[in-house]
Amino acid sequence: MTEPSGASSDKPRRPVVVPAIALVAFTAVGITALLGGLSEAPEEPEALGPGSVLDQGLYATKFVESRVTVERAESQFDEDKRFVELVFEVTNKGDQTYQVGLPPAKLEQAFTSDSFAGSLVKITPAFPQDAGPFTFAQAKGGETRQLHPGVTSQVILRYRLKDDEQPPEKITMDVASFEYEPEWNTNVPRWQMVANEDLDTMKFYPEIKARVTLAVKKGDAT
Repeated sequence: MTEPSGASSDKPRRPVVVPAIALVAFTAVGITALLGGLSEAPEEPEALGPGSVLDQGLYATKFVESRVTVERAESQFDEDKRFVELVFEVTNKGDQTYQVGLPPAKLEQAFTSDSFAGSLVKITPAFPQDAGPFTFAQAKGGETRQLHPGVTSQVILRYRLKDDEQPPEKITMDVASFEYEPEWNTNVPRWQMVANEDLDTMKFYPEIKARVTLAVKKGDAT
């Protein structure tokens, strides 16, 4: 404190007492300001497990199970093949046919997809590139890569295991959703993946609707 003009400089100064709680609050606000200001923490995606059903906007999806399966060799010159499979029941809620598709190779590429598997934006643990993935839907005539409007299809996503490779204990998927909105350049509405732009990288990243964890059923296939 500054002494009034003409006052004696020998007078002892009175210390200014600041309550401890005020110091804590001031420090917290200061740190928050340094970190970029006050902002709400992002909501955690919904945690789901086997048998859960998720409304993805364009698709209604039941996460059935994850399992190890074996394709037996058809001849003595062939060999058995083991796969980790993810099994879904998918209903196309749109008014046109969409593709089963594939999970995106990179997270920032996902938002351009309107396929079902394109909405499985992250799968953990990651499998080697030569393991797949392979995707198809079960149909009366065999396998198909198409999902027809109003039809519920069993969809299989699989990764091949090497001969000496053990399957993971569980698989976790980050799943995106879709909304029916006009395109920015044509103003024509269509189903688009819900995504947010990262202003630092100028890239779009999907908004995670749910995080689904499935234990891998091994049975006698290992």
